[in-house]
Formats: sequence, structure tokens, C-alpha cells
Amino acid sequence: MHLEIGTALAIILALGLGSEWVAWRLQLPSVLVLLVAGFLAGPVFGILQPDLVSDETLVSIVSLAVAVILFEGSLSLRLSELGGSAPTVWRLLSIGVLVTWLLAAAASVVLFGLSIQVAVLLGAVLVVTGPTVIIPLLIHIRPAGQVGAALRWEGIINDPIGAVLAVLVYEGVAAGSLHAAGIVVAAALAKTIAVGVALGAIGAAVMIVSMRRYWLPDRLHSPVALAAAIAAFAVSDVLQPDSGLVAVTVMGVILANQASVRIVHIVEFKENLRVLLISVLFVVLASRVDGALLLSLLPRGLAFAAILILVARPLAVLASTVKSRVTLQEKAFLSWLAPRGIVAASISSMFALRLEALGYADAGLITPITFITIVVTVLVYGVTAAPVARRLGLAVRSPQGVLVIGADTWIRGVAKALQDQGVRVVLVDSNWSHLSAARLSGLKAVYSSVVSRYALDELDLGGIGRLIAMSPVDEFNTLAVRHFSTIFGRANVYQVAPDTEGRNRSGVSPRLTGRILFGYRWTFPALSRAFEQGASVKVTCLTEEFGFEDFRRYYGDAAQVLFLLEPGGKLHVVAEDSRLSPRPGHCLISLVVAEQGSTETAGR
Repeated sequence: MHLEIGTALAIILALGLGSEWVAWRLQLPSVLVLLVAGFLAGPVFGILQPDLVSDETLVSIVSLAVAVILFEGSLSLRLSELGGSAPTVWRLLSIGVLVTWLLAAAASVVLFGLSIQVAVLLGAVLVVTGPTVIIPLLIHIRPAGQVGAALRWEGIINDPIGAVLAVLVYEGVAAGSLHAAGIVVAAALAKTIAVGVALGAIGAAVMIVSMRRYWLPDRLHSPVALAAAIAAFAVSDVLQPDSGLVAVTVMGVILANQASVRIVHIVEFKENLRVLLISVLFVVLASRVDGALLLSLLPRGLAFAAILILVARPLAVLASTVKSRVTLQEKAFLSWLAPRGIVAASISSMFALRLEALGYADAGLITPITFITIVVTVLVYGVTAAPVARRLGLAVRSPQGVLVIGADTWIRGVAKALQDQGVRVVLVDSNWSHLSAARLSGLKAVYSSVVSRYALDELDLGGIGRLIAMSPVDEFNTLAVRHFSTIFGRANVYQVAPDTEGRNRSGVSPRLTGRILFGYRWTFPALSRAFEQGASVKVTCLTEEFGFEDFRRYYGDAAQVLFLLEPGGKLHVVAEDSRLSPRPGHCLISLVVAEQGSTETAGR
């Protein structure tokens, strides 16, 4: 079936975005669904043909798309989040890469009979770990400590490292003799780093100066940043072939770590673009794979992937964490998360075509081997990473902890009641007196502006599954809700009702707020007044003898249920749109505005 370019592009977009939606609905790694869609559209049904675009055009398109994806990923790399894990990250990026490279190359020679040149290039391609797979998994798992930051840095920085290694191997192979190859590789490495770093720094400087001096209107910040990254990539590639990926990564890291201008809106724009690019690339590249060749390689491909998962990755982590402060549990988790993603697929396609042009017939095996590796690693890690993290004590199945914005007197009372029932609570405030009082009462309290660029770096969200914004500033609460909705999901971000009647009435649109805590009448001023007038937080555990109806009769309108805790520890936050059905065994955490009795007599 021959399709026009426009029709094919429409089909690719529909397949890509449709696959993303199916993955979301089925809670599957999107990479798996995208690859299946590409295989079905290409080798199986023949809807998308390999000759749709020329190999040279495809290489250019893929290179540019990978550059944009790496730029977007590097915009999230802040040095402050590394903390004590920095040495481990640098070792993973050096020793770990070397171990993986050598073992992958050796395994490919044994299992597939590849020539040394092709095997070494395949090993270079497979040192990359896919941030487009790792980051969604880390958001879902939320591992405790620094292990999450280490994995994210490794995944993003590994991509340009793998690309540079592949370039160096290709240059060495193209040079011919071993002596000539050594000279070419050394010169290419020095030039690639120098040109990439220089162009990346120039691109970042141009963006920072342009934004700081208001040379650009706000609406052009994101498109100009994208254009600057593409320009840095293109110019860098012209000066030194294949150094562009280094340039965009350096540019992104510099922008992420400067404090002169705000780049949050740029990051959001690039995230949306990344989803589109990844969807298109996976479908296109998967549709070009030779189905018969893929099936013939499948048994050996599964064995190859097993070696990478069970041998190469653990040895790479072990060699990188010798005499480090990384705990045994963290080493085990690091050893069990190294999926390959879009960059591996893209680089393999590019350099397989180049090596075939040099006369290496077995270079045609690089792409199907890489695709088998991607599918197996994504499937294995996607299914098992969360259970492994929980088994190691680095995560919980359904995090019930609460991140509370604000630490005023009455908020501390609510937080203490939750903590006394076994719920993990972290308070965030920028008022030192509030924080000191919270810490004296045994609560974990962190000094931070939760909407600052450092908030996510400073906060340990292990075991935290909800946000409750209860600061006196409604606009601040709304910003916090928007900031954390991508982490916890919109269903798990709450804020006190905006004050629409007081002197400081809010101008916040209802469309922007999170779920309203406790009901619209409980604004921050109303809650503060209630506690000033003697209200208290009480815990009442329901029994067969004293059920919810008895609770209602006993307290009447004097009690407002704030939270419901099930026997297994599952926490329900009472919101305006909640429909709770308390039963015997459930514990109610309530605001009681008038003393009616004690929880010992009422709830036990």
C-alpha cells in the first residue's frame, strides 16, 4: 500500500497518540504500546512502508527529534538534587558505561556472531538508559532517598554519552587501520566535547540574556528556546559531525541551573513536544523493522537481553558503587532499573545505515537486536520495578502520606492527629517560627517555598501520595496544586476553599483550584477562627456499637469530618465532592468546634 506523505503522517500521529492513550488507560509503559502499533502498521499489515522516506532523510529527522528530546530532558537536571549521590552518578557514567559497553559487545559476538566492529558499536548504543521510560517509572514509584535522582541523571546524561561513543566507534571503523583509528577517535572525541560544550554554552547564554533584558515577549520564550536549541545542534554538527547532542544537553543543563530567569513555562512546552516526538519516532522506527528477521533473532535476542539485565547491569552498578555510601537496598534497586528507550532506537537506526554503507552486512542486525532489547527491558522493568522497590523498603504500594503546605498552629494540630494514626506527614512552610514549633511537636517540617524551582529537589516524597495546601494565601495554594498535580495526579491535590468574603478575598478562578478541602465554608479564616474559639481535632474509631449515625447524633453540627482512615491504613481526604461511607473499623479524624465528650468514651 503506497501512501502520500500527508496521509502517512496523519496515520502515524493517530497511531502514536492513540497508543499513548491506550497505555494510559491500561497503565502500561507507553513504549510497549507504541512499538506494537509500529510493528502492526509496518511488518504485519504493511500500512507504513520503509520507502516512505529515504534513509538519509530519516536519519536527519531522527537526529533532530532526538536533539529536542535530550534538550527537554536536560532542562530538568539540577545539580542541587544530586546531594550525596553525585559520586555514584559520575561513576555510573564512567565505570558503569564502560562495563556495560564491554559486556554488551562481548555478548553480541557470542550470541549473534557479529564482527568486532559492529559489536563494539552495538555495545556503545546500548549503554544508554531511556529517560523517557525511567522518569515516568520514578514518578509512579517515588523511591525514598537519592536513588531516584541518581537514576534520572544517569538516564539523561547517558544518552549523549552513548551517542558520542557510537560516533567515535563509527569514525574509528571508517578510518580503517588500528593506528589511524586511534588518532581519529582521539581527535574526534576532543573536538566533539569542545564544540558541543561551546555551542551549548553560547545557546544558553543567548537565551538567558534575551529573557533577562526583555528582548523577547513571554509568548516567544518557548519557541525561541526551541529554535536556539535546534540552531546550537545544527551549527555544532556542521563544525563537528554528531556533536550536536552534546550541545543541546549542555545548553539544557546550564538553563536548568541558572537563577537569572524563570524557565518553568519553557519546560512545560518542551514536555508536550517530547510526548509528540516520542510517539511519532517509535511508530516510524518500529514500522521499518524487518519482521522476518526480528522473529529469527528473537530467541537469541531474549538471551542477549537477559544478559544485559541479569549480568551487565548488576556488575556495572557493583563496580560503580564500591566503597560508596549507597546502601545495599539502593544498590539492588539501581541494579534493577536500566530500560532502553527512544534514543537507543534512534541511534541504532542511524548508525546501522551508516555501517551498511561502509560494507558491513551484519550491521543490519543492530536495529532488530536493539528493538528486542528495548521491548524486553521495558517490559521487565516496567512490570517489576515497583514491586522490587517496595520489597527493598524504598517505596510503598499505595503511598498514603500527606504533604502539607503551611504550618500554622491549627495546621500542626491536624498534622499531629494524622501522624499519631500512622500517616506520614511532611509540613512545608517558609516561616521559621512555625517550623520550629512543628519540629518541637515531633513533626517533620521543611523550610521551602513549595513552588520554587528547588522544591522538588529538596523534598523527599517517598511514601507521600497527596498534597494538602492550607496556607493563608489562596493564590499560593492554587500554585502549589498546579505544581504537584503532575506528581500526585489531580485527584490527590487539595486546598482549603478560597476566601470569597473576607478582606483578603481571593481572585482565584474555581477552574484553577484543586479539590476543595472539607467544604466551601471552611476557608482558612474560618478554620483559624474555629480553633481560636476552642475547636479541637478528635479521633473517633467506629465500632458495631458506635457507628457513624451514632457519631452524627452525638456531635451533631459541632463536628466536621476531615479524614477517614481504613483499618489497612488507607487514607481518605474529605473534600467538597467526597462521597464517604464510614463503617465499623474506620477511624474518623474530625474538627469538633464544641466539646461534646471525649474520644475515649465516644469512639471506643
